[in-house]
Amino acid sequence: MAATREIIFDRLVYSCAFEKHRGSEEFYPDHFLGFQLSGETHVFHDQDATVIRENTVVLVKKNQLIRTIKYPSKSGKYSFIAITLDNETLQNYATENKIAVDSHYQGMQKLFFEPNEFLSSYFISLAPYINKTKQATPKLADIKVREAIELLLDSNPDLKYVLFDFVKTYKIDLEEFMNKNYMFNVSVASFARLTGRSISAFKRDFVQTFRCSPKLWLKNKRLEEAYYLIKYKHQKPSSFYLNLGFENLSHFYASFKEKYGLTTSEVR
Repeated sequence: MAATREIIFDRLVYSCAFEKHRGSEEFYPDHFLGFQLSGETHVFHDQDATVIRENTVVLVKKNQLIRTIKYPSKSGKYSFIAITLDNETLQNYATENKIAVDSHYQGMQKLFFEPNEFLSSYFISLAPYINKTKQATPKLADIKVREAIELLLDSNPDLKYVLFDFVKTYKIDLEEFMNKNYMFNVSVASFARLTGRSISAFKRDFVQTFRCSPKLWLKNKRLEEAYYLIKYKHQKPSSFYLNLGFENLSHFYASFKEKYGLTTSEVR
C-alpha cells in the first residue's frame, strides 16, 4: 500500500504507511513541529542523515531541503504527524507577547528531543482531528498552533531565537550551498529562495560563479558523482540514481553515455 499524506486542517499533516516508502525531495518554507507516532523516518539533508525514532519530537527549521525514507514499526505501521508553525502566526504571537530577538540561534540545525509530559499530551490531543471524530474550525486550528508555540518555549526558552527570527534570508555562499545540495531534485526557484536570491539574481550569480547555467552544472555534477560511485565504490546505478536527483534510470543511462561515451557497465 502506498504512503498517504493527509492534510487534516491547513497546518496539520498526518502521514501513514504500511511498507517502506521513499519520499521525494521537499522544500519546507516554514518551521514545523513533528512527532513520530510509530516506525522511523530517515531524513537526508545537507549531505547528512538523521533518524527520527518512535516517540521522538522534532522541530525542523524553515527553509530546508529534505528527503525522507519511511520505515514501518514491527507492528507494520508508520505514522508521523506534523504541525506547521507558519510565519504569520509566529509574528502575531511575537507582537502580542512583546517578543523580539536580536541574534540568531546558534544551536543545531535540526532539533530533536524526547517529549515531556506536556508535549506528549499535546500530540495525543490531536488524535480526534486525525480520526475525524472532531473537525477543526479556523479558530481551533489557530489555538492548536499557538499551544505548540507555548509548549516549545516552555520546554526551551532559547527556541525563541529560532521561532521569532524574522530576518529575511540574506545571500549565502552560492558555491558552498550548491556543492552541498546538488543532489536534491528541486526547481531553480527553490534553490534561489534557499540562497536568498530572486530567480534572475540566482541565475546571474550562478553563471558568474560556475561559468555555466544551473541546469548544465547540476547535470554534470550529478554525473561526476555517479562516475565516482560506479568506478571506485562499485555501486550499481539502480541503488543511487534517485539519491543523485535523476528521475528515472533511462534518463540517467542516456545522460551518462552522452557525457562519458561509455555505458555504466563499461566503466572499469
